[in-house]
Amino acid sequence: QVQLVESGGGLVQAGGSLRLSCTASENSLGFTAMGWERQAPGKQREVVARITSSGITDYADSVKGRFAISRDNVKSTVYLQMNSLKPEDTAVYYCVADQGWQSYWGQGTQVTVSS
Repeated sequence: QVQLVESGGGLVQAGGSLRLSCTASENSLGFTAMGWERQAPGKQREVVARITSSGITDYADSVKGRFAISRDNVKSTVYLQMNSLKPEDTAVYYCVADQGWQSYWGQGTQVTVSS
């Protein structure tokens, strides 16, 4: 069973930055893609960013130009650098890893952006 452990969430003022990290219990080279999803109170979970094993990235329109996803396969870790944060970015952020047809999620880390 793959385990994903997120860290880096917290409280930040609007315009600030945070970097989320997610470390997998297995070699991340085995994952076809890794990424981040988020869920705000009362809203559906949405995909924020994804990165494939070959390094191709994709972002939600709402975060393009502000967030950057990267992965370090040596450390089996995926990162989400979040800049110019807005109050609407407030949510629980979940790491996700795709291994073939199977997906795994972490427990989530809270990000709160104050106005």
